[in-house]
Amino acid sequence: MKAITVTDPDAGTAGMRLTDRPEPTPAENDVVVRVHASGFTPGELTWPATWTDRAGRDRTPSIPGHELAGVVTELGYGTTGLGVGQRVFGLADWTRDGTLAEYVAVEARNLAPLPADIDVVTAASLPISGLTAWQGLFEHGRLEAGQSVLVHGAAGGVGSVVTQLAREAGAHVVGTGRTADRAAALDLGAHEFVDLGADELGAVGPVDLVLDVIGGEIGDRSIDLVRPGGTFVTVAEPPARQPERGRAVFFVVEVSRPQLTELARRVREGRLRTRVAAVHPLTEAVEAFNPTGRVAGKTIIRVTPQEG
Repeated sequence: MKAITVTDPDAGTAGMRLTDRPEPTPAENDVVVRVHASGFTPGELTWPATWTDRAGRDRTPSIPGHELAGVVTELGYGTTGLGVGQRVFGLADWTRDGTLAEYVAVEARNLAPLPADIDVVTAASLPISGLTAWQGLFEHGRLEAGQSVLVHGAAGGVGSVVTQLAREAGAHVVGTGRTADRAAALDLGAHEFVDLGADELGAVGPVDLVLDVIGGEIGDRSIDLVRPGGTFVTVAEPPARQPERGRAVFFVVEVSRPQLTELARRVREGRLRTRVAAVHPLTEAVEAFNPTGRVAGKTIIRVTPQEG
């Protein structure tokens, strides 16, 4: 099968290649999926799990990418809940070969059925952004109606979903981004927008919840905006300090079939949109990892020309 592989952690994206790899075989409780569309995270080549297995052993050549939409072609021993020929979407395991390939072996529990009226590009853009937004807002942020939320990167892949979910939950949403993001953030449901290049972040005032995908100085300054009893939630990096009389949470997204199913339901009902910035074929995946300009939203790799 055709796949994107990496072999050298020090080479970064320069070491990415389109190669031929053996098709995977399913382990116990696995399924093999014919990948139709795949999503990736630009920074994943810096993750230790990209290069080693669960025991910390080298597993190169590795196939990056984790989000997928496709069709089940094979079941592993003991696998239940999914069937051959079924459309699915979800996340491949962090420490196994990923989804920038024509086929991938995935634990069945990491996948959810994909309704026929959701296209594979939309489905592949949903798992990481949708699950991160859901878990950040409702599990770690404990969001309630009437609260205020500061959403960094409100027009980006994760932030766009955070903005929509928070608005629908009855929160007052303040989005941030660059000047060019203002219209998109407001269209997605933000009540206010802060231009991080022109506006004063501190003028936002105290908020109940900050959801940070940026980190660095912006993330650190945002900790001071959390009101007493509020929460700073980040996926960028562990926070250096806690808010005064509040709490800070760093988390890594986890797969949840019920949450994937709920997110898909909202997409079908027109209550949730993903922001896809670009779609490329597998032959252009290396270039997609190295965009020449800013990408506002998810980049999706169309592994097969048609869903089949």
